[in-house]
Amino acid sequence: MATPDPIRARGPVDLPAVEAAAAALLRALGYSLDDESLKDTPRRISRMYGELLTAKPFESTTFPNDGAYDELVVVRDIPFHALCEHHLLPFTGVAHVGYIPGPRILGLSKLARVVDFFSRELQVQERMTAQVADWLESTLEPRGVGVVLEAEHLCMTVRGVRAPGSRTTTSAVRGLLRTDPRSRAEFLALVGAASGA
Repeated sequence: MATPDPIRARGPVDLPAVEAAAAALLRALGYSLDDESLKDTPRRISRMYGELLTAKPFESTTFPNDGAYDELVVVRDIPFHALCEHHLLPFTGVAHVGYIPGPRILGLSKLARVVDFFSRELQVQERMTAQVADWLESTLEPRGVGVVLEAEHLCMTVRGVRAPGSRTTTSAVRGLLRTDPRSRAEFLALVGAASGA
């Protein structure tokens, strides 16, 4: 199965337009692009946004669940970074992703790839958490899915309330991980989340 399009699909990043906008922003902030150390900054900003907001396609390699494995599969501490859609500042953290297989299992690296895929758009943590869970549910048809994201948001740590070190935790559970309290508790214990998450 091919990589899904992000829920809020958009066109490719227009690098020349981003470069022009970055130059205009720097001038509006009172900086001169005649300064040798700033003259290439608009180009660098353009390339940075192109990199941060371009998802890498991947094939969602699945395999028959020949061994009829029916317990949790969990990958913890998948690092990610995304841009907050409200301030264009990064939020960075880790994702913990798990599922209880149905008829098919997923190549383990794809759990990290799907997290990366949905981090490559302007995001809010709550939506990204749900997108990863929904993708797993629709791609695998598993018996249960659980996703927990923990992240530090620069829009909270360097501006506004200025609360460095604060982390936000979001979760999305589907299937047995939502309806069966024991399965849910096991998943949350494996990822190190509080039972009330």
